[in-house]
Amino acid sequence: MAALPKGIKAVLAKAPTDVVVLSSVRTAVCRSYRGQLKDAYPEELLSTVLRATLDATPGLDPAAINDVAVGVVLSELGGSKAARMAMNHVGFPSTTALYTVNRACASSLQSIVAAAAQIGSGMVDVAIGAGMESMTRNYGSRAIPVDVWPALKESPVKDARDCVMAMGLTSENVASRYGVSRADQDAFAVESHVRAARARSEGHFRDEIVPVVTRFQETDKAGNKVGEEKTITVTEDDGIRAGATLEGLAKLKPVFTAGGASTAGNSSQVSDGAAATLLMRRSTAAALGLTDRIIGKFVGAAVVGCAPDEMGIGPALAIPKLLKQLGLGNDDVQRWEINEAFASQAIHCVRELGLQKDWVEGRVNPDGGAIALGHPLGATGARMTSTLLHGLKRSGGEVGVVSMCIGTGMGMSGLFVRE
Repeated sequence: MAALPKGIKAVLAKAPTDVVVLSSVRTAVCRSYRGQLKDAYPEELLSTVLRATLDATPGLDPAAINDVAVGVVLSELGGSKAARMAMNHVGFPSTTALYTVNRACASSLQSIVAAAAQIGSGMVDVAIGAGMESMTRNYGSRAIPVDVWPALKESPVKDARDCVMAMGLTSENVASRYGVSRADQDAFAVESHVRAARARSEGHFRDEIVPVVTRFQETDKAGNKVGEEKTITVTEDDGIRAGATLEGLAKLKPVFTAGGASTAGNSSQVSDGAAATLLMRRSTAAALGLTDRIIGKFVGAAVVGCAPDEMGIGPALAIPKLLKQLGLGNDDVQRWEINEAFASQAIHCVRELGLQKDWVEGRVNPDGGAIALGHPLGATGARMTSTLLHGLKRSGGEVGVVSMCIGTGMGMSGLFVRE
């Protein structure tokens, strides 16, 4: 496997061994339980982005795709059987392999990184890194295991017990330990909605979102059916609140602790969605006559561990590790996509990374983040990658970073170059 490039010149240079991106698409991300994708299955959403990946690259024989990695957190049996069924259902041959990946919130970034590593090592030539999640269907336990070895729940090791701490409590820990006020969290959340609403109205998501044709049954607040089931086409994220205000968010009560600062308004939304990124070796793209389809390249990634009870600090640790590996500094990056699991941790990470000016000037989450767009756990990393690459194309930037915190105490980051 090739050594990591060092320095911006090396990062931007092109080589036949590069792992390049030819397509990066996603479904709309919709509110769980109430949104337009609430009646869809996760593998249904996956099938949509996998089919769209083939359609976006008409010169590519599906049989040339060697492997598909799918990030998923909540699905039954790890999603592997349903995901492979969905892949075959939309035109992939049985000679294309598939596996699922679960690194919690970073699952589909991990799937992209795993696919890139397979290509870089020569194991495969062409692969897809994808992600899927229906939190409507599979979030009953709130992502906390219900049948776990009792010795772990009673472990004398605090970090072991804290791995099943409610995520909202980790948010409160970050806020109190690192001085993130309720007012700052609410202001950050409003700005996320403002940016996402602007991006949606200006068509920024048009090239990354592929339509989902699915069923929708309207229900009342008690869950009773209203009218007949309909067939709908979903093309826009539906969790964005264009009218979000500081006054409105200030009225919301803390969700996780009395006197806390994390509310439903300044935390990420529980969501449904899917995303997929097509990767191959640059020399393979040339051999297949697909060089003109290249939209970017994957450069490198980093993962770190941290205390489970403050898992939200993960990006503040993973990003510096990645930049050091590549010999880069903050100034070499034109766009940052940092997942907004909670406003508390996103604010802390922006501050700790020295990106306050980049946030104000719209280089961090310029089109909003998970507070406005939603956080379908297994699909988030690939969704962010799609938003990053299409955003760099619009702005003319070259280098972008995707990063997120990870439940149980981790952070992950990935760096991409737009072409």
